[in-house]
Amino acid sequence: MASEPRPHAPHRIVFANEKGGTGKSTTAVHVAVALAYGGARVATIDLDHRQRTLHRYFENRIDTERRREIELPGARFDVFAPTGDDAADIAALEARVAELGQGMDVVLFDTAGRDDPLARHAAAQADTLVTPMNDSFVDFDLIGQVDAETFKVRRLSFYAELIWDARKKRAMRQLEDGERRREMDWLVVRNRVQRLDARNQKRIDQALFELSQRVGFRVAHGLSERVIYRELFPSGLTLLDKGHLGELGTSHLVARQELRTLVAALNLPRFTPVAGTSAGSGAAAPDYQAA
Repeated sequence: MASEPRPHAPHRIVFANEKGGTGKSTTAVHVAVALAYGGARVATIDLDHRQRTLHRYFENRIDTERRREIELPGARFDVFAPTGDDAADIAALEARVAELGQGMDVVLFDTAGRDDPLARHAAAQADTLVTPMNDSFVDFDLIGQVDAETFKVRRLSFYAELIWDARKKRAMRQLEDGERRREMDWLVVRNRVQRLDARNQKRIDQALFELSQRVGFRVAHGLSERVIYRELFPSGLTLLDKGHLGELGTSHLVARQELRTLVAALNLPRFTPVAGTSAGSGAAAPDYQAA
């Protein structure tokens, strides 16, 4: 049985993948807004201080609120820039998490698509670790290496070993220090699944299943490749902001259902909804399932 959460500590959701171009930031912002629609108090920290995609998305969202004179569910948000002193940066990040996460249900992190000390630290401290990947063996190689002939998993890759080690260390701390924390739940999210290449998809299905049994992650379907995600960025709107998007086509409705399914797959603890408010704007916070 998973241990009880630390008293008053927000649930940490970390979106991490050392490979870029997997839809990580797009998925992160949509999950954050979905949780806010559900009444959760959400804070976000962008650890990719160069691109700042998550941070810029919420800045654009606030600009849209002001321009249109509307209120939208949102989140506290910040970007964290390292100084190059790893130990000092990690301490400063934890201090910022404590400050920004005060009174929050969730602190959601978006990490850079590369290996760096802050991304490693955030991943190791996650209550829920989300690793988006494209449906290809190029992306799969991040977590496991396969045999070129049989496509059977030969060995864990560096990233999977890193997470495996972090989970073991957390379990040891729980035993030695009585630290009451949840076990890390690792979810590999398959974005941009190609429906046409059935053979490749079946091979990846099998490889993911095999590796999940060895390492202990779960697998979920994520978001498909859609132009609308790129179109929404300048306004900071998401697929859940249906009252502000105009008429939605069938593909957009399907995309919203994909998002609902993904949020449900995260299997997050229940949060007490904030009466009549959301974390970022003071707007009404209906159930995201109805959004």
